[in-house]
Amino acid sequence: MPRRRVRSRPLPVWCDPELVFRAAYLDASHVVWLDGGADASAGVSIMAAGHGGSELVTADAIAGTVTRTCPPDGAGRTASRSVFGVLDDVLNDARLMSVPPAEPGTGDDRGFLGWYGWFGYELGAHLDGVATSQAETPDAALMFVDRAIVFDHAARSVRLVWIDDEGGRAETDAWAAELATTIERAHGTSASPFGVPARAAADPPLVRWRHGPVQYARLIAECQAAIVRGDAYQLCLTNRIDVDVRPDPASTYLALRASSPSHHGGFIRFGDVALLSASPEQFLLVQPDGVVSTKPMKGTRPRSADPATDQALRAELLASEKERAENLMIVDLMRNDLGRIAELGSVSVPNLLEVEEYAHVHQLVSTVRARIAPPATALDVVRAAFPAGSMTGAPKHSAMSILHELEQGPRGIYSGAFGRLGLDGSADLAMVIRSIVLTPAGASIGTGGGITALSHPDEEIEETRVKARALLAVLGAASPREE
Repeated sequence: MPRRRVRSRPLPVWCDPELVFRAAYLDASHVVWLDGGADASAGVSIMAAGHGGSELVTADAIAGTVTRTCPPDGAGRTASRSVFGVLDDVLNDARLMSVPPAEPGTGDDRGFLGWYGWFGYELGAHLDGVATSQAETPDAALMFVDRAIVFDHAARSVRLVWIDDEGGRAETDAWAAELATTIERAHGTSASPFGVPARAAADPPLVRWRHGPVQYARLIAECQAAIVRGDAYQLCLTNRIDVDVRPDPASTYLALRASSPSHHGGFIRFGDVALLSASPEQFLLVQPDGVVSTKPMKGTRPRSADPATDQALRAELLASEKERAENLMIVDLMRNDLGRIAELGSVSVPNLLEVEEYAHVHQLVSTVRARIAPPATALDVVRAAFPAGSMTGAPKHSAMSILHELEQGPRGIYSGAFGRLGLDGSADLAMVIRSIVLTPAGASIGTGGGITALSHPDEEIEETRVKARALLAVLGAASPREE
């Protein structure tokens, strides 16, 4: 077998990720971009596209099948298997065949190569033995990335990272040389934001909420009745908005990141399905040394253009008994989930009830941390903690069962997780919230909030509108109060 290794090539110039995306991947049919943000000064962004040797894995949770294809046109092979088993097999094979890069000073870049994609909500519910609805999008979809562009925002540096072997080095060298030229040409060009895709003002797209305000208020009452009965402590009730519009995925994502900058945004396009996310919530960060953290986000207030009002809203969020209780319940749930794969005594909460500020909302955030007990892997952490408690409620199994009956339809990719699983044993996954999903049938947006005994229906309904407003605007659609 040819010897395989990870290689890295630093480029002599810094180039903004948007410029590189527009120059190299704007029209790519299979592309991933884990986006550190339009104005990021820390962290990394990673970009990659499928090629002739790529592999795409999709899963159908209800059928219990996994389909493996070579995008864009390769024939698929479907088998009855767990998607986690397939992902783990490939990661293990790639780890055995790869070695750290030899170039001095480049460090170990294996974490930037591996599986990139999403896990849908129904996959997680199925793992927990909860009845699910059939989603129109894959319950999981991940592409194996063996060639990537890595943007280090703090160092203002760009490098190419890839795997090659003795028999295919000429091809990967040619890929690296061509891409380096493209990036260097893009350097220095000016970015002209795409903005919101143009639509005729007289012809706004048709918008349909799965549950109108009267029905959603009734569902909130049913959630609270379940809490009073003792069937749950909290329920993350969600709604879905379908928009009859079929915009260009890439330009729509660029508009979204311009209007809603976020440190865990992302664009994933696999053929005719695309995820456009301005997610502010980290689901799981697994370090190569086995330290894992999650940052549950529960508690929301809108932002205001008036500084005094904005600060008052922030203070109101921090002081809210209901929002604090909601966050603490999910912290306890995530401590329990991580405890299933953690070394004894390693679970901690280093940050509790902190307010983070984003373009459109204030969020109440906590951090839970642990150390993985060997021989558990990052995929074992995903299995133990998915779907995230911030999107289910507590206790998790009971909450998901109740929500399945109330919501009356699939969540799909929304409230799942997206990101990467690296060859070095690391993982970085964000929650699929503040996101748009595009399919041939149109666009969809998920929105929701945690229901407790203290929830007020009008406030909960308004929270779903606040969370959806910026996403609807990118699609040229009106929010309910603007219609």
